[in-house]
Amino acid sequence: MLVENARSAARALRVNKLRSALTILGIVIGVGAVIAMVAVGSGAQARLEEQIRSLGSNLVLVAAGSATTRGVRSGGGSNVTLTEDDAIALQREIPAVQAAAATWGRTMHVVHDNLNWGTLVQGVTPEWLEVKEWSLLEGRPITADDHRVAAKVVLVGQTAALNLLADQPPLGQTLRISRVPFTVIGVLERKGQNSWGHDQDDTVMVPLSTARQKLFGRIHGKARAIWVITVKIREGEDLDDAQLQIRELLRQRHRLPPDRDDDFMLRNPYEFAQTQAEASRVMTTLLAAIGSVSLLVGGIGIMNIMLVSVTERTREIGLRMAVGARRRDILAQFLVEAVTLSLIGGVIGIAVGLAGSGAISYFAEWRTQIEVEAVLVAFGFAAAIGVLFGLYPARKAAGLDPIEALRYE
Repeated sequence: MLVENARSAARALRVNKLRSALTILGIVIGVGAVIAMVAVGSGAQARLEEQIRSLGSNLVLVAAGSATTRGVRSGGGSNVTLTEDDAIALQREIPAVQAAAATWGRTMHVVHDNLNWGTLVQGVTPEWLEVKEWSLLEGRPITADDHRVAAKVVLVGQTAALNLLADQPPLGQTLRISRVPFTVIGVLERKGQNSWGHDQDDTVMVPLSTARQKLFGRIHGKARAIWVITVKIREGEDLDDAQLQIRELLRQRHRLPPDRDDDFMLRNPYEFAQTQAEASRVMTTLLAAIGSVSLLVGGIGIMNIMLVSVTERTREIGLRMAVGARRRDILAQFLVEAVTLSLIGGVIGIAVGLAGSGAISYFAEWRTQIEVEAVLVAFGFAAAIGVLFGLYPARKAAGLDPIEALRYE
């Protein structure tokens, strides 16, 4: 019986091809919109998750704080009280700290032969690559000996390498920073953008001692002062508890009385990135909901066309009942027609959604990620809409009086 109803539905849909196509169009647009919108949202979310992994979920940034003069508080970074010795103490005295790296960066022009490039020059201690979980593509890292003797060596990020070295073998090349020659000893693996959109590969790194002596000078005349300490917390340790220990140790080292504010700032970049990821998840859900509205509109179109079809085929319904068709047979016939419309629209909508996702990725250069769950849910929703919006017209057809139906003109 189901096969016969399906054949009958196919014949009925072929009679009014244009009307059937326009009815299906609403479902096609709805399913395609859900798949494409979820793909865009999922692509953005996947990109954010990659950025979160590149930041590291167990990092704490300790930055220079603000100064207060006669009740007037300056902005962050105006009170440089952090030193390299603070970084050493954090790593030595707090068991939860795996490594602490002192850093100081500044945008400068780097020159190689006839090429030059403005990039972030970072003075780092040997722990920096371990803290950031940053590997080398080739070469060697900055060592404790390089830092101790203020060696004129440099590590190059891939963006900087591309713009300064082109196709030349990087190791052993000489880069000039503020007219000081540095020898390239390594090339960093690609890191990508961080959650603020900054290209992390657009950088070069030199020993912190070299940066201070040859490039930047001292901060406010202080011999070992630094702007930032990046702290890596051991796996399994509680991040909040570790931050509390860091704060207590630094306050003790800086001899701050209980009634004084911190002269440094603690930040966890992972929390900021997580907030962005949560916003992305909400946006993905919102986009899917918008696409679902199109599906509902398509369902209303199916109901409308099926009601018209019931009216047009009233005599046919009466005739079928007169020759022995039961009400449930009539119900099944019209319900199968509605579901068939939805399923055809769902299949075409999946193709449109996949093609649309690819087009968005190609032309808009947005990352998209097809979610199998979204495809299945959209298709299942389309089938459910066929049942839901086809049920009322089907019940109306099944409830017709055979005699009145035969008399209908």
